[in-house]
Amino acid sequence: MPKPVLEPTLPDLRSSFSADGLALLTRHGLLESLIERMVVSEITRSVELPEATEQTVINDFLRQQNAGSPEALGELIRNSGLSEDAFYEQLFRPARMAQIAQEQFGAKAEARFLGQKGRLDRVVYSLLRLNSQSQAQELYLRIAHGEANFSDLAGRYSEGMERNTNGVIGPVPLNQAHPTLSEKLRAAKPGMLLEPFRIDRWWVVARLERFAPASFDERMGAQMRMELLQEWLKEDTRRRVQALSGNTDNGAEAS
Repeated sequence: MPKPVLEPTLPDLRSSFSADGLALLTRHGLLESLIERMVVSEITRSVELPEATEQTVINDFLRQQNAGSPEALGELIRNSGLSEDAFYEQLFRPARMAQIAQEQFGAKAEARFLGQKGRLDRVVYSLLRLNSQSQAQELYLRIAHGEANFSDLAGRYSEGMERNTNGVIGPVPLNQAHPTLSEKLRAAKPGMLLEPFRIDRWWVVARLERFAPASFDERMGAQMRMELLQEWLKEDTRRRVQALSGNTDNGAEAS
């Protein structure tokens, strides 16, 4: 992924912590979290939100807190234990991150959506897993001829966890299913009963109940942009941790 125009400059942690201190943070899994928080703080610090956006964020926060009036905001700030600046920094951070994601990754969001569509499309399907091909064929024919209800047979005969839900699975991402099943479900129409087929050691009978293809709307665009920003954040943090750990190791060897 090409690096976006985000180049946060952080304080040198080596000047703030001893080698032992950095080692302690690393050993307890805290160094990566600390650096990630510092990067987020740095990239959001200078973001200016439109006044209307800030007011929307405040109103949403007051509603979540069941605060009856804007005057309650001052009391909420005092009770938070934070300074007013720190309080607003935390309150506005998600909106600032969303604005950064829009500016940096807006042009890449649709391409990511198309590449990730397999995990975004969702399905509901009924499933029977059996050890015997002959039993799978028998139950398939009973369902196909209307002699038995799929859910009743699944609850009684299925060998998988789906027997606890009378065979019904979902809504789940389409690619969460076994690739063979996923391919068959994608080609099916709602209500279509699939003839028995083999997956690993099972004989499977399945029926597509509902298919909900993902669409690239504003909500999905925002999700894709934020995922891209989070991936950049993880990679930037990982790079900084590796550089810091390498320098710390070199310093320890030199001493």
